Amino acid sequence: LHTSVSLECNQTRYISGMIALGDVQPAWAGLLQTYSHVKIEFVGTNLLQLLTFYLPCIIYISLPYLFPSFSSRHKIQPKDKQPSWDQIRHCTSIVLRNHLLTSTLQIIIFSITNRPSYNMDATLPSLAVMCRDFVLMYIAREISFYYAHRLLHHKLLYPHIHKVHHKFTAPMALAAQYAHPIEQIIANALPVILPGQIMKVHVFTFWAFLAWSLLETTATHSGYDFFSGMARHHDKHHETFIKNFGGCFGLLDRMHGTLAAPSSQQKRLAPLVVASDDAHDAKKKTKAA
Repeated sequence: LHTSVSLECNQTRYISGMIALGDVQPAWAGLLQTYSHVKIEFVGTNLLQLLTFYLPCIIYISLPYLFPSFSSRHKIQPKDKQPSWDQIRHCTSIVLRNHLLTSTLQIIIFSITNRPSYNMDATLPSLAVMCRDFVLMYIAREISFYYAHRLLHHKLLYPHIHKVHHKFTAPMALAAQYAHPIEQIIANALPVILPGQIMKVHVFTFWAFLAWSLLETTATHSGYDFFSGMARHHDKHHETFIKNFGGCFGLLDRMHGTLAAPSSQQKRLAPLVVASDDAHDAKKKTKAA
């Protein structure tokens, strides 16, 4: 642990010093010569999660206490639905457990393969290549997340796995990764990390995509109407359970007719979807009786 922390601190100081001079390419090349590629990927990925997931979560959670008037004006759901401090603490423990799970799996894979998961070339990709790979990863993530999410709403899987995430009917940023371990892997982690690994993108491109994905998921779970009301899309899913399964742009939801909209055409429910927690609980009570 001490070695890992020292590596993280040294790596951060090294990168900061070089980037301050505007020498990103030499900084990257020097980093590759100084540390193993596997350590760079592991430490860089976890640092990015601290900066683009945990830090935004802290900011969102702090808003009602630091700027109560501003927060109340922009909160989507009413005050009586907001999570208590006990719920926030519980959520934090589950999120940290899931982070530990994915990090442990990453270490196990590294120990078996002894090589990084992404392209670690000393030459950084051009902006055009980064943009192309970013778009392809985004499309792959949208498709894989949508179908994984729909699958988790199947009546055989929902009560045992995905119901954990739906305990927050009024989502908060930290609850983006409040999930069953199986869901954490197949719906939260794999749709983000697997496309880039299959495409063998440069790790810089993956880090850019990871940062965007984490910032997006904290925003969509934040419960605030920032960024053109991005969170309203996912809030509607937590409210209805049967709409808005995909990302904030709703590409797959439009294709499959699961985009929440006040139209009669979208009132028919897909057969594999569980209607709600209330329906599931009512069914259990009926069987018990």
